[in-house]
Amino acid sequence: MTVSVSPLPKTWLIDIDGTIFRHNGHLAGEDKLLPGVLEFIAAIPEQDRIILLTARGESLREVTLSALARHGVRYHEVLFSLPVGERLLINDRKPSGLATAHAINIDRDVGLAGLIDEIQVADI
Repeated sequence: MTVSVSPLPKTWLIDIDGTIFRHNGHLAGEDKLLPGVLEFIAAIPEQDRIILLTARGESLREVTLSALARHGVRYHEVLFSLPVGERLLINDRKPSGLATAHAINIDRDVGLAGLIDEIQVADI
């Protein structure tokens, strides 16, 4: 699976549980960072925006933000209390034909190791 993206600045919407941290690890006492997460985040250009998504309730905001800081996860915003079902992204196609939305599904708790290699910047 290779995703071809433009060199334009991007918005990254990334789930927390099962993608950044082991799924429901906070319920076992500690959020454990999954493999490749810091490398993946480091490969995201500074000009891009990273928005983390989670079904965790507002009551877990402080513990979640503390865990993200403790592990050194870079982000701009975290959206809490989202539904546990699918996340649908709808965006317009630019007049040039550039698709402005992509979705990547990974298996739970495998981490992000090697995923950045599957995202290729193309000329526009």
